[in-house]
Amino acid sequence: MTDDLTAPPGAATRTAILVAAYDSQLKWAGTIRRALESRGFACEVIVPSDIRHAVSDGQLADFGGSSVRYLPWGDLIRESLSVDAVVLSIQGPLVSRFCHDLYDTVAVTGTRPPVTISGWVGVIIEKITAGYLERYTTDIVAVNSRSDLETFETVARSLRLPTENLLLSGLSLLDGGHRVAPPAAAPIKHVMFADQPTVPKKREDRLYLYEQLIAYARAHPDRTVVLKPRHRIGEDTFHRMRFHPEILLDGIAHPANFSIDYTPISEILPELDLMLTVSSTAALEAVGAGVRTAFIADLDVREQLGNHIFLDSGLLRTFAQVQNDDLGIPTQRWIDDYFFETGGVTPAEQIADRAVELAGIPDRPASSAWQTDLFASQHQLFKYRRDAERGANQAGLGDRAAAVRSVARWVLPYGVQLQLRRARARRRSEPDLTALAKVATPTPLP
Repeated sequence: MTDDLTAPPGAATRTAILVAAYDSQLKWAGTIRRALESRGFACEVIVPSDIRHAVSDGQLADFGGSSVRYLPWGDLIRESLSVDAVVLSIQGPLVSRFCHDLYDTVAVTGTRPPVTISGWVGVIIEKITAGYLERYTTDIVAVNSRSDLETFETVARSLRLPTENLLLSGLSLLDGGHRVAPPAAAPIKHVMFADQPTVPKKREDRLYLYEQLIAYARAHPDRTVVLKPRHRIGEDTFHRMRFHPEILLDGIAHPANFSIDYTPISEILPELDLMLTVSSTAALEAVGAGVRTAFIADLDVREQLGNHIFLDSGLLRTFAQVQNDDLGIPTQRWIDDYFFETGGVTPAEQIADRAVELAGIPDRPASSAWQTDLFASQHQLFKYRRDAERGANQAGLGDRAAAVRSVARWVLPYGVQLQLRRARARRRSEPDLTALAKVATPTPLP
């Protein structure tokens, strides 16, 4: 952290909103929040109340117990104009929606927009181009790896998009460093399997993995083996789990050294000797912390499982290999892709430092992105879809109103029906205030 980017004594406090809807997004935002607060920002976490979301008290406690405020989407857009920075931890389509709504609001009000920050809460295993194009209109696009950056720059060149918002920060859940794991022959005492909500999806495949883990525990009674579910029963996350391990393993015998535990992975890493998973981002946390790691390949290596992106890691292993302590060593090329020299500054701190810089200048990357031909085309489509959706909703309301009137003719006394007809006639004779308001509303800037 550079001294000139810290807030001087007596300086006006900058403010930031961090937008999240699920626990993984909350965790990603939390790392950036701490970095922003250390630089003098007053931060608040907001969950959009009128979109799908799930943040339980237990999940909040896992990530420091910070409180959140629930706010409708429209109010979130308006409130964003009163802060210095907005961290968009939400999924890509919602980042895109936010940026288009922000553009319209800024055009009407003339208010200076906040610094907008986006990124990916984990390793990108699919929709890498689509994900970038949902985020390219933010001032900072936090990039997790060198290979991701290369892809984004290629897409940007092809579509004539600015690239000054691309920040090769690394995954913000990491501390920026990489510690070499102990040799393969070193003792193993504590083992964890990081479960995923929808990897694999099928009940039989999930149960097979859990039974293989139990078999591993039986084969190594001197080791503690922990199955770490993605979330507790009754909780939700972005990827909805259909077959929870606690339910699938209910009634299945297991040795005393096997258990299911919900302790956050970050708290367990210091004591961990071996991390197992199919394709969880937790594996990168483990590799960064110097923990031996294996990506389980028993269900094959394919895009649906997400483990295809680890083909060059040197860490793909079957349970039979893992049980025999045949563990891989991460290749240097793969390490260099995700872990790089940052001068001791963590990924989250890099993001916060860039936000401080942009907060102090008038011309920001988002304004350049707003002026591209691609954004103009996308915004036209965005407004077309929004207007079409509003029209469909109004048509639906009209159909329901007609149905209610039809039922009312049968069940309401004639006197009440007559009063309703007169009231409806009076409303029709009044001036159309909505149309007048539209005439008076300033035309958005192009």
